[in-house]
Parts: sequence; C-alpha cells; structure tokens
Amino acid sequence: MSTATAVLREMRWWDIAPVLELEHELFPDDAWSTGMFWSELAHARGPGATRHYVVAEEPATGRIVGYAGLAALGDLSDVQTIAVSRDAWGTGLGAELLTDLLKAATAFECATVLLEVRVDNARAQRLYERFGFEPIGFRRGYYQPGNIDALVMRLTMQEHAADNAPETGTE
Repeated sequence: MSTATAVLREMRWWDIAPVLELEHELFPDDAWSTGMFWSELAHARGPGATRHYVVAEEPATGRIVGYAGLAALGDLSDVQTIAVSRDAWGTGLGAELLTDLLKAATAFECATVLLEVRVDNARAQRLYERFGFEPIGFRRGYYQPGNIDALVMRLTMQEHAADNAPETGTE
C-alpha cells in the first residue's frame, strides 16, 4: 500500500464501524468506543463545529487505512486521535493525516496544538517531533487499563507557520 493510493476525506457516521475495527486492531487495550466517535462527529459539522475528523481511504477497495481527529476550543486545539493501519506504516500516511489536522487547527484559528502520546510509542513521538511538537510534561497512568503514562506535547502554530513558510526569494 502506498500513500499515493489513500485519499483523505471527511469522516462520516458510516465510517465509524470500519474505523472501530482499525481502532481495536491498533489499540486493543484502550480503544475508543462507538459512543466516543459518535460524540466527536456530532461536533464536526455546521457553523459551530469544534471538531475535525478525517479518514484515509483506498479508493479501489474503500478500505479505511487511517483516521485522525482534532478538537478545538478557543485558540487551543488537541489532537484527539491519529492512527494508521500497520500495512501503511512508513508510507508517510501519518504525516499526511497530521498535516491535515494542522490545517484544520489553522482554520479554527488555534494558536497552540496539544497532544498526548504513549511514552512507549517512539514511532509516533518521532513523527510529532518532525512537525515541531515539543514535550511539555506527562500524564501519569493516562492510558487505561494498562496504566501507561502519556507524554504531553505542544506545537505553537505561529512557530510552525514560520518554519514551514515558503522561501520569498528576497535577500
């Protein structure tokens, strides 16, 4: 599977079942429930939307190979979830999903993006660091029932925008 074959689109209610399958495969001990996804999607549409959720779908098969979600409140947003099927690891799909969430944070006019990541998930931590996220603390026992700590990371959007600004060509 290459990321070139996966298309990002808005997550809709009919995506919840296949997303849950992937969720349980990737996060068997602390997977989200159906109700959690329904609740998030309830806030993802309309003029008062505070959520942004996308899926990565293989157009030829309709298979969901990744998903991601962001919550915004005022000038602060939080990466709620981001996941990529194991067969798509290393294809750049995680970076595509994170890029989409950061665009949404910009659209929501958020100054800061926060996230929690398992302390034992070095792969995800490296992805977030590449995007400029910095560790700012821990949440002890955040992931249950395994009692796994979360590393809290922060990205200041103004710095991110400056780091990713195109060259102006002027000296």
